Order: sequence, then structure tokens, then C-alpha cells
Amino acid sequence: MNLYATKKTAAEGMLDIALFLANITHMKTVIEQGAGYRYYAAVLTLISFSLALQIVAGVLIIIIARRDLNVVSNQKRLDYLNNVTTGIIFATTVINFFVSFFGSKRTGFFRWLLARLHF
Repeated sequence: MNLYATKKTAAEGMLDIALFLANITHMKTVIEQGAGYRYYAAVLTLISFSLALQIVAGVLIIIIARRDLNVVSNQKRLDYLNNVTTGIIFATTVINFFVSFFGSKRTGFFRWLLARLHF
């Protein structure tokens, strides 16, 4: 049971890191587009909030992974922390849905690239 929980927590942490890096890349793209972008403030706020939630989730994942699930006194606390972490990750997913919905302004790079490659 403890090995399963540790592997699950580690996998959850790796997915959190991947989403964190994707959000940083998206934030960089939005910042490069500048304040002229229609949803600039909204997208930056949502990405910032998502990054903050991901940091909190990452810290909770580390705390959960370092505790021993086999100790009876830890089980109730770890169950609670696991539920909180799952809720935070769900909230992060919903926020990232809205970030994707607002998207980023099209730069025309893909059309420029296709024109250069003669497609």
C-alpha cells in the first residue's frame, strides 16, 4: 500500500512539474505579446494563480511522500492532505482550462513558416 501511494504521489509530482513548465512557457508568450492583447490581464492573473496553486500542491506532495503511510497515527492526516492536494490539482486544471480558452493571440508564425517551406 505504501509503495503504491509513493509511486502515485511521485507521478502526480511529475505531472505537476510538466504543467508548471507549460504555464511558464505560456506566461512568457503572453508577456511577449504585450498589454495590447485583449485578455492580457486576465490570462496573466489566471496563469499566476495556477502557478501559485501548483507550488502549494508540489509542497503538499513532498510532505505526503516523506511521511510513512504504515504508521497508524499518520494515516488520517495523510488522507486529508491527499484530498486537499487532489482538490488543489483539480482547481489548477479548471484554471488552466480557462487559460486555454482565452488562449494567446495568433502571431501568424505558422503561416509565415508554411510560406517559407512552400506548402
